Amino acid sequence: MKSNPYTSALIVELKTASIKEKAAIWKRIATDLEKPTKKKRIVNLSKIERYSNDNETVVVPGKVLGMGDLSKKVTIAAESFSKSATDKLKALGLESMSINELLKKNPKGSKIKIIG
Repeated sequence: MKSNPYTSALIVELKTASIKEKAAIWKRIATDLEKPTKKKRIVNLSKIERYSNDNETVVVPGKVLGMGDLSKKVTIAAESFSKSATDKLKALGLESMSINELLKKNPKGSKIKIIG
């Protein structure tokens, strides 16, 4: 089990939602979050730019860093954001949220892309 109580609770919530909503994407994200810290995904904004489309919701089961530019209108949910990523997203007027917030907003997990 994870030493971070927030992450542990999030993993349980995701697995429960996966079963309740019949949405396999939440189980996949929970599995990624269970990995050791060294194996967690670290994604730059440039990678999100490369692999996402306009008006898409992107999930990073790890940390988003601020390297690179982002011109697409995307919503990004992640376990955490660096300060530079948060600042850039705010400056661009893009929505960023925790995975927990996304789960509450979109319990069916529809139209979500995992990047990492």
